[in-house]
Amino acid sequence: MIVIGLTGSIGMGKSTVLGFFADEGCAVWDADAAVHRLYGPGGAAVAGVEVLFAGTTSPDGGVDRRALAECLRAAPEGFAKLEALVHPLVRRDRAAFLATARDQGTEVAVVDVPLLFETGAEAEVDVVVVVSAPAAIQRQRVLSRPGMSAARFEQILARQMPDEDKRTRADFVIATDGTLEDSRAEVKAVLWRLSTPEWQARRAGTLHRPDEPGE
Repeated sequence: MIVIGLTGSIGMGKSTVLGFFADEGCAVWDADAAVHRLYGPGGAAVAGVEVLFAGTTSPDGGVDRRALAECLRAAPEGFAKLEALVHPLVRRDRAAFLATARDQGTEVAVVDVPLLFETGAEAEVDVVVVVSAPAAIQRQRVLSRPGMSAARFEQILARQMPDEDKRTRADFVIATDGTLEDSRAEVKAVLWRLSTPEWQARRAGTLHRPDEPGE
């Protein structure tokens, strides 16, 4: 099974691209959806979040994400504590997904991990695909979201690796500043490349990356 790590900064179009991979028959896992499950009623993260940020449990027994966001806005140093709690739970969810995919004989699985490089998760995948768009388009997309402010956007960006650095470290970059069909075509091109003898040899460890020295 080939495991693709899909990543990119906020507002780059990861969810749309993940959907295109699903349309091509890939098994897909979404980190944001996993966090929603962990924060939902009875979720594995709820009790721990309440301990760290008292008063953030909603009446239905889940995490009140708005209340949590307010706590973090008031005390940004809380991000590190939250990540120390949630990231191991997210990794466990991702590992369970991949184990199931392997058991089912899946050929290609795609994991959408916004902080792939920041958390070292690139070591757990075979191929890294970065979703990217120009900064002006990214900013326009993000600021059009309900409840988003310029200050909040900058706060999020400060916690993410710069887009340029991500693109440099990627095996493939998918641009989302064109049409949806343009991006869909790029997804198909990535999957085609992964089926070629060159990439099969690289996966088997018999072919060096272009930037690696020969033996």
